[in-house]
Amino acid sequence: MNLETIFLIIYFIAMIAIGVWAMRRGTQDSEGFLLGGRSLGPAVTALRLQSSSMSGYMFLGAGSLGYTQGYFGMWYAMGDIGGGVLNLSILGRRMRKLSQILGSLTSIEYLEHRYPSRWTRLIAAPIALFCIFFYVMSQFIAGGRGLEMVTGVPYVWALAIAIGVIVAYTFLGGYLAVAYTDFVQAIIMVIGMLWILIATLMAVGGLTAGNTAVAEINPNLLSMWGPDGIAGVQWGVIIGALLVFSIGYMGWPHVNVSHMAMKNPSVARRAGLYATVYNLLFIPAPYLIGVLALIIVPNLADPELAIFEVADIVLPAFAVGIVMAAIMAAIMSTADALLLQSGTIASYDLFRRFINPRMTDRQSVWVSRITVLLLAIIGYVVAIVGAPAVAQVVIFSTTVLGAAFVPAYVCAAWWKKANTVGAISSMIVGTVVVVAWQFSGLVDITGIDPMGVGILASTLAMIIGSLATQRTSPVPAHVHEALVETDRVGPIPARLLTGQNPALGGQVPGTHGSADKA
Repeated sequence: MNLETIFLIIYFIAMIAIGVWAMRRGTQDSEGFLLGGRSLGPAVTALRLQSSSMSGYMFLGAGSLGYTQGYFGMWYAMGDIGGGVLNLSILGRRMRKLSQILGSLTSIEYLEHRYPSRWTRLIAAPIALFCIFFYVMSQFIAGGRGLEMVTGVPYVWALAIAIGVIVAYTFLGGYLAVAYTDFVQAIIMVIGMLWILIATLMAVGGLTAGNTAVAEINPNLLSMWGPDGIAGVQWGVIIGALLVFSIGYMGWPHVNVSHMAMKNPSVARRAGLYATVYNLLFIPAPYLIGVLALIIVPNLADPELAIFEVADIVLPAFAVGIVMAAIMAAIMSTADALLLQSGTIASYDLFRRFINPRMTDRQSVWVSRITVLLLAIIGYVVAIVGAPAVAQVVIFSTTVLGAAFVPAYVCAAWWKKANTVGAISSMIVGTVVVVAWQFSGLVDITGIDPMGVGILASTLAMIIGSLATQRTSPVPAHVHEALVETDRVGPIPARLLTGQNPALGGQVPGTHGSADKA
């Protein structure tokens, strides 16, 4: 057994231990399992949000972009750096407060409570579940490839081990386990990535010497216009690159649930500061390593392995194990959040809402756990049968999520005229436009990224749908009252809390209030 494998075993045991701790510390009701009892502070909130949104893409896809496109990949980095603070600043405080007033326990349920109709959840849940499933499958693939390379274990078994560890602590501790493991993993990620970057710079003789060597391969790689230079720039793709990891964050249900789990709304401000500092340290590094990998590992058959290969060459043996743990941390920190969100949508947002509304909290938690296990098994089989490119799956899945949900989440907290018709129209139009744009070949024909078109289309659908139906589908009075209170900074009045205001109490699934009849 090599040193790298020993480090990984220790790391895996530590993550499972956090899951056991979270299971003992947390409650077994729905709020405890799905939101960690709304108890998280700014540091855990920020790092959990960032680590769960970055994923194995940063160690595979980002390195691949740097290796094949040069500094063009920095367009994605620029969007990513601002994504966390934008999300926390725009949605954080308001979504935390509004979700508590409306009694929402999941990010999909929150949409139904804000736009009261069973159709809101019936449309939102399948879209989110479909995209998140493929996103989590890409993380499984990344985890399997990483373990295979480090340990020498065949891909089939490496994939099983990676999935098994993720499922173990997610199954045990729910959101609390995911949040605290993501916090630890975020720290490991930034240490590992900076370690690789420093060692890479030393190996090529510094950034200036490295850039000089890259220029000898193709001077265009040193510009942000790509290997073909400014003449070959597709501005639509650049706009999409900026949007997918900045504004796109606000449409990802597995990320937005972080706002709902905060200890109180004021946590969002400090969390935004932590997220910004973390992003500045972490995000540019993998793209830069990918560019410099052209010197260290030229003619690489699989560009997605650029960072893996560079780390194996430039780091001492004892450090490779730690860095590989960082790579696994990036993969697992997103996979666990996605897996928990998939289980939540399937069990709570679909099964409990539409099939068995009388299910108890304890039963709901167990259905969620079983769903996590089943989805992991399905993901394993699909990943074995045909493993697609991680970067392509991640970008497509997150593009659909962003186009479908960004207007719905943003308008939920900020626009008092946003209504059910507008939200449903926005989700459907955003999804259809992105899928059609991607698979009809319009990306290549127009040079415009699906994210830009999708966001524009879904935003217009929200505005037109809402304004055209203000009389026939008005925003309910209790939702409007909740939005007015959300504008204010301060504690929530007792009369507005679910269970004390009868109108809001009716929003909780399992009761016989207006939302269930809508």
